[in-house]
Amino acid sequence: MEHKPSYEELSGTLADLEEILRALRNQEVDAVVGTSDILLLRLRATEEALKKQRDDLGKLVRELEAANKELESFSYSVSHDLRAPLRTIDGYSRMLVKKYGSAFDEDAGRMIAVIRRNAEKMGLLIDDLLSFSKVARNEMTTATIDMEALADEVWKDLQAGNPDRECEVRIAKLLPGIGDRPLIRQALFNILANAVKFTMIRTPAVIELDSYCESGNIVYCVKDNGVGFDMAYHDKLFGAFQRLHGEEYEGTGVGLAIVQRIINRHGGRIWAESEPDKGAAFYFTLPALKNDSSL
Repeated sequence: MEHKPSYEELSGTLADLEEILRALRNQEVDAVVGTSDILLLRLRATEEALKKQRDDLGKLVRELEAANKELESFSYSVSHDLRAPLRTIDGYSRMLVKKYGSAFDEDAGRMIAVIRRNAEKMGLLIDDLLSFSKVARNEMTTATIDMEALADEVWKDLQAGNPDRECEVRIAKLLPGIGDRPLIRQALFNILANAVKFTMIRTPAVIELDSYCESGNIVYCVKDNGVGFDMAYHDKLFGAFQRLHGEEYEGTGVGLAIVQRIINRHGGRIWAESEPDKGAAFYFTLPALKNDSSL
């Protein structure tokens, strides 16, 4: 006959199974606790490593800031101190021409002219160096900027300085941005002056200003129909004292470096697109108004 387990036998079997399950659970808990301890140790080691890296990075940042301040102070002092000897050179050169100019032969007159021309060029370079150092030294006061009005103001100043140039400027309805107005004015002046300079061979020169929204920022664009440049040299474009064109275009190679420093201080970015003999387009970003419904 088939044996049927009794209630007592079934109860014993269930008790055995429960004991086995309890043992398995304890083993799993021990295993999990052991794994947690290992993970905790690894997490603490990672935290210590990250803390050390943060401390090292903080130290490097402080050292870099100190070095930058020292360099800016040095540049400002050197640039400022160079003004006096330059004024002396230019002053004595003018005195020589005024007093003895009639006695100079052609070579002497040419050499004096070279001296004065280079003294003037050095003066412009010093001015640009001082402007470059002041960008980082001056405190910023940010506010909403009417970029359309600012562009019109800057363009009138450039027209007054270039009365003989035939330039057609097209200023679209520019979106307002947020920034330090004097600094942004300088940046816009430098970009537009660059466009005026490199369209000197065009009749008429055409310069366009426009803006659009992108990822919570306003992108401003200045396009021209000038000589352009090779994009292979784009990385040099915003470097101090970098010149992509010959001596036929005056300048010290600092103007666009100043623009980049200004835009960087505003948390924006600047870039350019161009082809040789097909004009250039310069772009820079500024924060948009928070309540701008067009974003």
